[in-house]
Amino acid sequence: MARLHEYEGKALLAERGLTIPKGAACSTPAEAKATAESLGGACVMKIQAWTTSRKAQGGVVFPESADEAGKDAERLLGMRIGQFPVEQVLVEERIAIKDELFVSMSINDAARAPVLLLSLAGGSGVEERADAVHQMPVDPETGVDLAEVRSVLAGSAIEAKFHDGLVDAIDGAVRMAREIEARSVEINPLVTTDDGRVVAADSRVTIDDYAVFRHPELGIDIARELDHPPTRLERIAYDIEQADHRGTFYFAKLPTTGAADERTIGFHGAGGGGSMMSMDAVVHAGFTPANFTDTSGNPSSAKVYAAARIILQQEGVVGYFGSGSGVASQEQHHSAYGVAKAFRELGLDIPAVIRLGGNSEDRAVRILEAACAGLPAEVVGFKKDDPPARCAERFKALVDANGGKVWTPRKRTIPAFVGSSEAIVFRIDLGDGWEGNVWIDNQNCDEKATEVVLANCGGVLEDHGDGLSFAVSNEELLKKDSEMIACEIECALAGYPVVYVDLPIPGIDDLEGEVC
Repeated sequence: MARLHEYEGKALLAERGLTIPKGAACSTPAEAKATAESLGGACVMKIQAWTTSRKAQGGVVFPESADEAGKDAERLLGMRIGQFPVEQVLVEERIAIKDELFVSMSINDAARAPVLLLSLAGGSGVEERADAVHQMPVDPETGVDLAEVRSVLAGSAIEAKFHDGLVDAIDGAVRMAREIEARSVEINPLVTTDDGRVVAADSRVTIDDYAVFRHPELGIDIARELDHPPTRLERIAYDIEQADHRGTFYFAKLPTTGAADERTIGFHGAGGGGSMMSMDAVVHAGFTPANFTDTSGNPSSAKVYAAARIILQQEGVVGYFGSGSGVASQEQHHSAYGVAKAFRELGLDIPAVIRLGGNSEDRAVRILEAACAGLPAEVVGFKKDDPPARCAERFKALVDANGGKVWTPRKRTIPAFVGSSEAIVFRIDLGDGWEGNVWIDNQNCDEKATEVVLANCGGVLEDHGDGLSFAVSNEELLKKDSEMIACEIECALAGYPVVYVDLPIPGIDDLEGEVC
């Protein structure tokens, strides 16, 4: 589920007629000071972060003046929730609250229907008052039964003059949920005030991932549930996933402390359950994953290559641990070629352990270890019969033997013949916004090299005695990344490095050495 910040959800509620506190989201102390001044000085300030118990974490404060608001904002904007910085604070008017209600519309997966939860005592600790929460079905077409809402309010101690406003607010929240295809809309609390208003004092909104593309007005970058605003690497990875739909690719940054003895690693899984077991094993061995990555569902070699490149754009990791399901139905040699290509291009100098359990695992391990044999650090492959704990033990031994060396992101190495007018080149297009070229060093393609290329190109090329030419149509060439990455690696292993698949990753290879 994709999330919205509090101020974003409140803006949507206001568009449906609900009253929200006066104020604004601020990104700098100066903005916060100016907003507080416009509100008369005394205000409420809340960090905009996808976390619960913000007040308990010191993320909600009550400045008494504009100057104090500026100082508080400076501190709050320096906070980190996990490893992720707070980037905005919401500065709002103070409200003289009379009554607090809890309102939540969410999808009940068991009932396969939306449901409204209404409590006449909102605010913190509502979970402990579950027996006092009213549950009401929500019709997808007509919404909640407003007569039932009125009946609940009629039996409460809330003054009757507020009932119409509360009913309208609840109806508006449910309508909003339907219009933006939300998984949940929560207002906690929905309040009445001493000056006679009904105000949405807080807001939490999540959107169905599969509906995000229909709502560009929401400005959601990544249609996935994260506990933090998307990082640059997460945006890059998501764009790759959206461009190339062959298999899946999920990348998420994980919280780390930054301590010198933390021993963070790049983690690359394949299949949900197996990845969780593998992560447990490597954590038990004393490491902290800097990320969670999953490439499964028979991904292309290019997609696995991109995943490895993105993982290795993280600074300070001491090793690369890849392990997922032991019975994966995907062809593991595609993954082996993709990972090996990334390791070779970057000159991997930290240890890597990759468990390639599943179809073609014997071939996959051979490819991985042979292709990485000349790297500065050892790369070891395992198979499905090797339990994750054994892989983690071997990984720990390799990291220890490497003396605690940490990884520094770097530019990839590209062969000299790339860009040559003498080379054969053809384009590959992997999806919207992601493309590259295959380069063949025609000058050094002697008879033996040509023989090796033809044996490993998957039928893409042919030779009629006058040099290499294409055996498939131009349209078919566009999706031949797996075949040509395999050809690149196998030609290099045979001693004829005459093929190179140039796959720039937007957001990484167009930057000058920037570290994420």
